[in-house]
Amino acid sequence: MSTSKIVLGLLCCVVLSACSTAKQNEWFVNHNGNMPTEERIAKIKNGSSKDEVLQVLGAPSAMVSFDEKTWIYMSSDIKRVAFSKPEEINRDILRLRFNNEDKVVEIARLDKNDGKDIVPCQGKTEVKGENLGFFRKYFGGVGQYNPLAAQNQPGRM
Repeated sequence: MSTSKIVLGLLCCVVLSACSTAKQNEWFVNHNGNMPTEERIAKIKNGSSKDEVLQVLGAPSAMVSFDEKTWIYMSSDIKRVAFSKPEEINRDILRLRFNNEDKVVEIARLDKNDGKDIVPCQGKTEVKGENLGFFRKYFGGVGQYNPLAAQNQPGRM
């Protein structure tokens, strides 16, 4: 077998291996969030204080708006390809709940399968003053603008 055939065969193998989908799939995946490592999470036990949690895990990704005693650490992997709809591949959530003495009372791990779809309500609440009649809408400002009022004020030039 000639050397040129061997080189051509190796070149073909290199070119075809560059077409593998495993590497290409990684190009389109974005990692969001900052999940602490398993070793750090293992250091947190029930009874740990908020200060200990801050030192070991760092600041949480989010705090629940209506419950300041719940901290959330989260990360996710999202695949985005050109004009396709983004697809969440992986989600990892660590939820810590504290009691009134700021000690950990619950440690929960959640993933993509624990999520729930929420359907927003389409109802509307009317606000007084928003439904202006025809005349008030189009003629309500007539007579309220006085350009000469600013010239007659003392202290103005």
